Amino acid sequence: MPRPPALVTLTRRLRAARTILAMGRTAREPRRPLGRIPASIAIIMDGNGRWARSRGLPTGAGHRAGARALKEVVRRAGDLGVGDLTVYSFSTENWNRPPEEVDDLMGLFAELIDREVPELHAEGVQVRFIGRRDPLSGDLRARIEAAEALTRGNGRLRLFIAMNYGGRQEIVDAARRFAAECGPGAGEEDFRRLLYGPDLRDPELVIRTSGEQRLSNFLLWQSAYSELFFSPRLWPDFGADDLEEAIADYGRRERRFGGR
Repeated sequence: MPRPPALVTLTRRLRAARTILAMGRTAREPRRPLGRIPASIAIIMDGNGRWARSRGLPTGAGHRAGARALKEVVRRAGDLGVGDLTVYSFSTENWNRPPEEVDDLMGLFAELIDREVPELHAEGVQVRFIGRRDPLSGDLRARIEAAEALTRGNGRLRLFIAMNYGGRQEIVDAARRFAAECGPGAGEEDFRRLLYGPDLRDPELVIRTSGEQRLSNFLLWQSAYSELFFSPRLWPDFGADDLEEAIADYGRRERRFGGR
């Protein structure tokens, strides 16, 4: 049922107010010494379903709570000076979930693009999507393209959203193009240019929530030398302080890239 005109007007005014407040807000100082700030961070946002089940809620409620957590983390990452933030939103394997959950997720993605991208744009966030788009609906693909076009010129933070993404599939797709387009003298940089996000910086830090300790087919090429941080928190409970904890842990590590 269409919303009444008065409600539409009120909703638009509330969104505008939120955007103005966001632009004028002051970033707080970190609660702990952080040391080096990674230029690129990737996050496997795990635990939405378990969070919902532990509260007797439908799985969709967990995904919506996870979306709120993402908003907080994106803002904090931008405040701290992180350049690239890549989040694992939907994997190629997630199509095997119950159809009603997949349908709910696709609806949520469309809803979040409509609701959150204007605010992200106002805060200087560039939104990018990586992954195979062909299986997505035409309506969702149009929203993705519009979000990328709107935010293309922003440079405060680049938010890469891995959507219908699989690390092995990305490598296979790149390898096919590499074989067809590149000569025998081509190397790693030539291969990188054929990945879904060729300008995505390798994540210096990969965070996974919910206590699981695996990469789950995420950024397999890019994370070859990433530092890994595993948080016991379910994703909807992960917030700005948890991000700072992961960054502080990263700052205490010595990265040697195979050297001594």
